[in-house]
Amino acid sequence: MTEREKMLAGQLYDCGDPELLNQWHKAKDLVREYNHTGSADAGRKEEILKELLGGKGENLWITAPFLVDYGNNIYFGNHCEVNMNCTFLDDNVIRIGDNALIAPNVQIYTAFHPTNALDRFGEPRADGSFEFCKTQTAPVTIGDNVWIGGGAIIMPGVTIGDNVVIGAGSVVTKDIPDNTIAYGNPCRVMRENK
Repeated sequence: MTEREKMLAGQLYDCGDPELLNQWHKAKDLVREYNHTGSADAGRKEEILKELLGGKGENLWITAPFLVDYGNNIYFGNHCEVNMNCTFLDDNVIRIGDNALIAPNVQIYTAFHPTNALDRFGEPRADGSFEFCKTQTAPVTIGDNVWIGGGAIIMPGVTIGDNVVIGAGSVVTKDIPDNTIAYGNPCRVMRENK
């Protein structure tokens, strides 16, 4: 099993794997170009997103700056907007449905590390060289017609249902069901969204 396959399967994997590092560097270069492309140059931005993302529907608007790990594990539906300064750590799949509205400074994480330091880094190397820490992942799924408020953090493994509003500043640690308004730290369902 390759390190990429382990990564997508949620197993411990080595972030320093050459295949993964190549994709990581490619994504960082594409994101840098995207973030420095003229604001009105929609054609070039579209070309970059097609190369960067795993897939996207029609009418995707992402305001720079936008940051990713690999890019190719992010999938958008139709008619989505991502406001400025969002970070998507897509070490596993991030799937976003149609008509998503993602406010500024939202962070979506699929990666996490073992809590034991020895499990994260292993035994120190005799030559003192750096070893990438071991990582695990869990996918994030966001349904249709979802609005995620500014500064919200979506943790690994979370599914947010359809027609959900997540309040600004929330830390979403558990699944949020369809047709609800949820907020807080930790994020909790507060009422139905009719």
